[in-house]
Amino acid sequence: MPSPEAAWNFLHGFHEEQKIEEAQQRCLPGAMAYIPEESAPLAGLGQVNRELVQELGARCADQQVATVDQDATIIESRKREALATYEGERGYQPMLAVWAEMNVVLADEFRDGNVPAQMAPLTVARAAFAARPKTVKTYYYRGDSACHESDLLTRLRNEKREGGPQGFIGFAISARMNDVLRRAIVAIPEAAWKPDPKSSGEEIRECAEVPFVPGEKSEHKASQPLRYVAVRVRKRQGELFAEGSAVRHFAVLSNLWEWKPEKLIAWHREKAGTVEMVHDVLKNELAAGVLPSKYLGAHAAWLRLAALAHNVLVALKRLALPAEVLSARPKRLRFLYLCTAGHVIRHARKILLRLSTAGERLRVWIEIGQFLPLRA
Repeated sequence: MPSPEAAWNFLHGFHEEQKIEEAQQRCLPGAMAYIPEESAPLAGLGQVNRELVQELGARCADQQVATVDQDATIIESRKREALATYEGERGYQPMLAVWAEMNVVLADEFRDGNVPAQMAPLTVARAAFAARPKTVKTYYYRGDSACHESDLLTRLRNEKREGGPQGFIGFAISARMNDVLRRAIVAIPEAAWKPDPKSSGEEIRECAEVPFVPGEKSEHKASQPLRYVAVRVRKRQGELFAEGSAVRHFAVLSNLWEWKPEKLIAWHREKAGTVEMVHDVLKNELAAGVLPSKYLGAHAAWLRLAALAHNVLVALKRLALPAEVLSARPKRLRFLYLCTAGHVIRHARKILLRLSTAGERLRVWIEIGQFLPLRA
């Protein structure tokens, strides 16, 4: 293990103050938020992650569907350089894109806390699809309202997109609510609302097709209009929500016309169990929530190293470990495999390692050693 000083010097090598200054100069007058370009070392670290994901995909060639889930999270920080987030506390707001079926991080982008999540989400989405293994044939995409952005929607709908992947990408994105959309939802006939199977005991959830919503700004005349599915939430006992309203309305926009509304809503909601779970693991079990420096480049490298650690553990579970630990979190893997106590013994000109574990566990480790060697 490196000393704290050696680790700090290593992380500081990923930061370039010139990138910060260039991003500040590109800001529009009066704008405070900016996203600097990555330094060459940081981009190299991203290439390491892409090659790891592609190698994992090659070894799991039967997984030919890739659903990209994109989301930002808040890392609270009391560092002097941390800026206020939209929730009021100071911190940072990195964005991740996760391959849902494989539970690996495809791309990440570290951002200051004052950078809104809807600012340039296309960069992360483009990097995520660029990291795809060649074995993937079918693509989907899910995002929250921060991903309801014209450049991203244009790219998702363009089947001849530059840099790939070519072909159809089915997507579902939380729509940003506005007055026109809200009026269209309120005008839906009562008979059109269908019960949502995921309704809880205290709430009644219903979904319905929105018959008309004006086209997107990026929409071309020849393009197929987007589909909007509305969600209505009410208290079962007629109580009011905390803000005083009796009904809450949400909407999802999509290009998946053949799915029933309840199926589309349920599929879109699955994002909470993928990318948001990865946020939790990175921040609370792989140290991404405790930032090491005051420099943005060092923070970005720290997050990317945590994502690499997560992906390595996922690859370990997928390729070598027993099936019953496929859903194990890092703390359980530490308990079962990574932190086993041992005693080094020197005897008869030999050095032996006596491990405090059962023979069955040793056989698993031998199998791991046979599965994991990299290909030539």
